[in-house]
Parts: sequence; structure tokens; C-alpha cells
Amino acid sequence: MTKLLLSLHVLAAIVAVGPVTVAASMFPPAVRRALPAEGGEPVATAVATVALLHRICRVYARVGIAVPLLGLATALAMGVLDDGWLVTSVGLTAAAAGVLLAFVLPRQDELVGQLGGSRPVDRRSTVRLAMFTGVFNLLWATVTALMIVRPGSTTGA
Repeated sequence: MTKLLLSLHVLAAIVAVGPVTVAASMFPPAVRRALPAEGGEPVATAVATVALLHRICRVYARVGIAVPLLGLATALAMGVLDDGWLVTSVGLTAAAAGVLLAFVLPRQDELVGQLGGSRPVDRRSTVRLAMFTGVFNLLWATVTALMIVRPGSTTGA
């Protein structure tokens, strides 16, 4: 049962977190490409791309709840719920989810709305969004490393 849970956990991480990570990283440059020339309209195809990337982030963020749920089930089956690497990973996962929900998705919403309403977009807002996205990605990369290395674990490498 442990191997099945671990396999599902890893698959969920790849299928759910991977698309959010990639789409969120592509979003700020896509917004900059959609920005109109002085006094012009936003580039329609680029606006459609921005909207698609935002939709990918929203949908896969919802699917992503399976990752920590399966991870906790796996940890329970393995008997490692109180291991330091797991507690740290849970905290970093919560932080990553918080960054995504509090900073990345709301700012994407704002930018999609601005582009869709032909309102001006401040380039600095795309830079801030890129920073928050980078923090989100760094948190997930750290969790991934902890899941692989598992310091102090007798089952770790």
C-alpha cells in the first residue's frame, strides 16, 4: 500500500504542480508581450495566451490539493509523520500554497482583468509577480529536494 500511495503522490506532484510552476513562470513575460504599443490595443493573441496560462494555474492549483493529501497518507503509512524533513516539507508546502493563493493568483487575476479591459498595465506589476512566482517555485524545489534526500531518514539516500 505504501508503494501505491507514494506512486500516486509523485504522479500527483508531477501532474498538478508541474503545470502550475511552468504556466506561472510563463505568465509575466506573456503579459509583457501582450502590452500594447503607445496608445494601441493589447495584442489579441497574446491576451488569449495570458488568459490560458491563468486558467492553467487556477485549475491545476485546485488539483494540486491531492499532492499534500497523498503525501500525508504516504507518511502515515510509512510511519514518518514526526520526522523533521517531513515537518519541514509540510511547512514549506503550506508556504508555497500561501504564496500561490495570496500573491500569484490574485495578481494574475488583476493583470488578466487589466488586459481584457484595455486598461494600462504597469510593467513593475509583472516584475513583482515574477518575483512571487520565483518564490513559489523555489519553495517547491526545496520540498522536492527534501522528499528525495530525506535527511535523517533511515529510508533516505
